[in-house]
Amino acid sequence: MTQSFESRALLRDVTLRDGLQLTGKMLSTARKLEIARRLLELGVPALEIGSMARPDLVPPMANTVEVISELTAEELDHCWVWVATPRHVEKAAAAGARHFQYCFSASDSHNQANIGRSTEDSLAAMPAAIELAQEVGGIQLCIATSFTCPFEGRVPEQRVIDIANDPRAHGAVDVVVCDTLGQAVPAEVYSLVSRVRLETPQRGIVFHGHDTWGLGVANSLAAVAAGAMTVDGALGGLGGCPFAPGASGNTASEDLLFATRPDWLNPTTFGSLVELSEKTLAELGEANRSKAAQGARSNATAFEWVIGGGR
Repeated sequence: MTQSFESRALLRDVTLRDGLQLTGKMLSTARKLEIARRLLELGVPALEIGSMARPDLVPPMANTVEVISELTAEELDHCWVWVATPRHVEKAAAAGARHFQYCFSASDSHNQANIGRSTEDSLAAMPAAIELAQEVGGIQLCIATSFTCPFEGRVPEQRVIDIANDPRAHGAVDVVVCDTLGQAVPAEVYSLVSRVRLETPQRGIVFHGHDTWGLGVANSLAAVAAGAMTVDGALGGLGGCPFAPGASGNTASEDLLFATRPDWLNPTTFGSLVELSEKTLAELGEANRSKAAQGARSNATAFEWVIGGGR
């Protein structure tokens, strides 16, 4: 019998942002729109559709504004855009974006490498970003390197709690707790997410995990058990941070869905997601890291979740 906490988990698919950051090939605006619309059509409740990062630093994000401008208002209700400055919010909002993920790192070293400023500077700019976002929708506080930093090592829990409690971030609708390097274990995830839930202003909690050490699903379920309502994943386990040595792909969306079994998912929609993932990965020349997708292509044809099996 499925445990009750699992059915509460919502998936946000981040293929079109975090999933594409390290790919060597570009996806056209038209192809990104096809992927976004297909994911929404199949039932995925939320998407991260791009980043306002500088295109010379993260080339796969160069057409994010075009993607935003081509989506309908109804579609954009389900979509999030990565931002790091108030100017990012302003530009994305002008294109039609309504939901923003304001991201910076708990560790100064990674924030300097990733965004080019100190964590304090990012926090200081957040009230202006919140004000701009609230004119059209909402904004999340996204805390990268919440567990470990590639340059400084382990990040103290209290550092994350202090950031989440900072008054300058109180207008955020959610807190995104990120295992950027995929080095956390379930006990650590449960502990930190529980503290964020209990010791900081009441907001939704999102867990963003990578699968570097094979614990992406386990960590995501630990986060949900501790109070997270949303978990991030990418098709086929795509992704990673170009400014975080040692980070590998995201937790696979297919693996998270197979584990959590939301109400909208059934073997048919799961098979369609696997096929979408396989096509996208083939276009990008990337390997499929999803164990559930591999299982769906197994010879266990009596199992209804195998593509073509029992159906």
